[in-house]
Amino acid sequence: MEKTDQPLIIFDGVCNLCEYSVKFIVKNDRQARFKFVSAQSDIGKELQRLHGVDTFKDGSVILLKNDQVYVKSDAAVEIAKDLDGLWRFLYVFKFIPKPVRDLVYSIISKNRYRWFGRKNQCLLPDKNIKDRFL
Repeated sequence: MEKTDQPLIIFDGVCNLCEYSVKFIVKNDRQARFKFVSAQSDIGKELQRLHGVDTFKDGSVILLKNDQVYVKSDAAVEIAKDLDGLWRFLYVFKFIPKPVRDLVYSIISKNRYRWFGRKNQCLLPDKNIKDRFL
């Protein structure tokens, strides 16, 4: 398994909302801080097993950063903190109590396929961003 010291985002590769989110992060992470891996890939499955998390059970994006594991709304606000421009100010949501943030996150996550759809295959990155995917 490839090791990276960069923050790594494990995402649901067949979820349209998740794919849009990855593209949004790439666009607003001009310094290429983040790497990505699909939860359905062998590497994604192994990382989930190693860290005791499950994107499907938890309905969550997972962020591995500085030897810490962030899930649900914690992952979202940590990712926002490292984005370019005004997006980093979304980190203020960190000050909303975690149970409230996670409730909103869980509602969106639980309905992501119904509201945004899903595909039959994982996101295939183009050549410009391929090196950011494990």
